Amino acid sequence: MSLLLLALTAAASVRADCSGAQPVYPPTQLIQGGMAYGRAAPGSEVSLNGEPLQLSARGDYVFGVARDAKSNQVLKIVPPCGPGGEYSIPVVERSFPVERVQGVPPKTANPPPAIAKRIEKEQADVAAARTRNDADRQDYLQAFIWPVRGRISGRFGSMRSYNGTPGSAHSGMDIAAPTGIAVKAPAAGIVTFVGASLYLTGGTVVLDHGQGISSNFLHLSRIDVKVGDRVSQSQTIGAVGATGRATGPHLHWGMNWLNVRLDPLLMLPTASD
Repeated sequence: MSLLLLALTAAASVRADCSGAQPVYPPTQLIQGGMAYGRAAPGSEVSLNGEPLQLSARGDYVFGVARDAKSNQVLKIVPPCGPGGEYSIPVVERSFPVERVQGVPPKTANPPPAIAKRIEKEQADVAAARTRNDADRQDYLQAFIWPVRGRISGRFGSMRSYNGTPGSAHSGMDIAAPTGIAVKAPAAGIVTFVGASLYLTGGTVVLDHGQGISSNFLHLSRIDVKVGDRVSQSQTIGAVGATGRATGPHLHWGMNWLNVRLDPLLMLPTASD
């Protein structure tokens, strides 16, 4: 599948005397579940829908578009020299299928109160690990690779039902593969969370790619990294499994921009084998 990485481009440098116009070229459209990045003149103020975006020293910025985003996204760029601009960018809507998952143990599909409290705490810990916003690292600019090859058994954004009970939208992409197959880092990053036995997600790793972009890998049978590790692209971080709420061995690969869930498939240059 073609890489759907929507680039926003601006001036790459600022003249020392601040003379001359600083052109900005925003995208003509965004896509639900997509990621957009760009570069503004260093020292610019950039905001999305009124919320400031963090810039690197050279002016890189990035943001994500929510699965359910329907209205235009408003990007504002104010360079340190010259006038700023405001751009209302339309969002392309997608259709998402309904996936019915059968065979989930009843206590997993509908956990009792004590388990529900545990799940809430575990998910809050994972969410906290995704809030890191390192402006000086842009590992997300790498061309992402498949963490494991296999059949796509679950797609981002699909509405899930478990044993006939409606659930929430699927937060990532499932790739079917045998237990024990190595899971590779799709891009470089820093490990910000490791959990060996979370109730829903089993073996779980969160990998931060910089400026709020992160990947999470769920249902792992083995974990080969620890929090704080610097991981290079294609480095093994663990192995495929069926831990947590899983009916068979597969890798769930999710992506986020802070708390906005993204579609990993949009990051990849080719379809799965």
